[in-house]
Amino acid sequence: MDKRPPKPWHRWLGILLTDLFVGRPWSVAMEEELSLKSQRLDILIIERRGAAGAAADPEAVNGLPDGFDNLAAHNLLSYKSAAEPFNAWALEELISHYVTYRKLASLRAAHRGARTADESLAEPAGAYPLLPARDFRRYAVATRQPRQLMRQLPVGTCRATACPGVYDLAVGALPVRLIVLDSLAKQPRNAPWGLFAHASAQTQYGLTHYRPRSSIGIFLRDQLAKDFGLETDMAYTVEDFKREAMRDLMEDVLSDPKHLKMFLDRLVAEDRLRELTPEERLLGLLLEERLRGLAPEDRLEGLDPAIIEAWLTQHPRRDH
Repeated sequence: MDKRPPKPWHRWLGILLTDLFVGRPWSVAMEEELSLKSQRLDILIIERRGAAGAAADPEAVNGLPDGFDNLAAHNLLSYKSAAEPFNAWALEELISHYVTYRKLASLRAAHRGARTADESLAEPAGAYPLLPARDFRRYAVATRQPRQLMRQLPVGTCRATACPGVYDLAVGALPVRLIVLDSLAKQPRNAPWGLFAHASAQTQYGLTHYRPRSSIGIFLRDQLAKDFGLETDMAYTVEDFKREAMRDLMEDVLSDPKHLKMFLDRLVAEDRLRELTPEERLLGLLLEERLRGLAPEDRLEGLDPAIIEAWLTQHPRRDH
């Protein structure tokens, strides 16, 4: 029995999509919180502010893998690895996530400017405007052919698209795009999906043809290659990744006063002072504040006796 810990496929897929959308007008979030009681969506691909209608821009979607030709402003993705079945229950869960997330996104849009997106929002008692349904897409990503799901779907609700391995499902009044990784065409644009396929030929093709768009993508590709025992250019090391990740984190912290304050609040006083020079530590302190806590003999330590004698001569003690 294999006692090794399970591989973090969901997190790796989130990293892959983060890399895939570098330089495109969407951002990627993982394990998006959808309720007060923890209920997390696997991956959310959301259009950046100011990039309305990005999916209609040929440059924005150029090179995206099969299945992503119909991106909207909000794209909810549910993923099942080779060890997990994508069945009717998983599909229903995706729909429930969509309903909850559409409410959250609508409330955030209504409160934009008054609240930040990471604050919890209370749903009002009365009706409130929802963002239009056309702003949302739902994606079901299955590693292997979901045969159980195909048997559970009503006849006529699953339609094959022009791309092998990509289907459009009708779930009630809601369309869902189903992407089967093991069944996709071996094309360079599908190399990102190949990294997460179960079929070895698809995996090999993905590792050979995937072209990362950032350092984190290079790290992920090499990590997966190492995991599968395949050879790639391993020049980019884990230490390189850690160093660049720390650099990007610090740039993010320093660019936002709110993030900087949160970072400083987490530091104990010793951590804040450790990197300061003595002059920087004393900057802005009054003389009494600098000397506070020192015994008289400590205050005089290191001074030239001649200077002390001269000061006493100029300031004779007055006994009353």
